[in-house]
Amino acid sequence: MDLKTYFEGTKGIGILATADADGNVDSALYARPHIMEDGLFVLLMRERLSYSNLQANPKAAYLFLEDGTGYKGARFFLKKLREDTDPELIGSLRRRVYHEDISGEDDTHAVFFEITRQLPLVGSRKK
Repeated sequence: MDLKTYFEGTKGIGILATADADGNVDSALYARPHIMEDGLFVLLMRERLSYSNLQANPKAAYLFLEDGTGYKGARFFLKKLREDTDPELIGSLRRRVYHEDISGEDDTHAVFFEITRQLPLVGSRKK
């Protein structure tokens, strides 16, 4: 599956699951990821709980449920590689502009992950 084409052309709901250093799990709604030319999976993240968890534990899981009837989508197991706060990079990745930050400060990070495993939305293979 060409993930770049898939995520650019498929609408749906994304859920990112992270855990802190003690294993306390969190899940949050996230936009569709950006897939870079080198295959890295990128999410724009604000400095909130999911981001904080990734500072202590670089592993995460992303579930994508496609719009429509039935259960179509995929699950991705991720490992954080790096992050970037370059405003030009973040601007180029934004799909929407939100005006919720009235302070004028932007705490958005482009967080780069490698996909360590991919499974269908429903069912799995043991490994």
